[in-house]
Amino acid sequence: MADKTPAGPVELGAQMDYDEHDKSYRLFLELAKYGSLVVVAILASMGFLFFTNAGVFSSAVLFIVICAVGYFLLRDLPAHIT
Repeated sequence: MADKTPAGPVELGAQMDYDEHDKSYRLFLELAKYGSLVVVAILASMGFLFFTNAGVFSSAVLFIVICAVGYFLLRDLPAHIT
């Protein structure tokens, strides 16, 4: 009979670098948090631009204000709950 025992490191359970995994996960959560903020700011400023007579400059100012306020509100939220 053939020997079918696992011989490679993947089959035996390679050592995980849990610190690196945790850093990558935290980075992903931060990018998702601030990426969502930018998307909301873009949508709000586009709505302001297209549905009012305010103009491009006012829409750009609104985008900057939403991003600034959102940054200060989101910066103290924990990256993940342990």
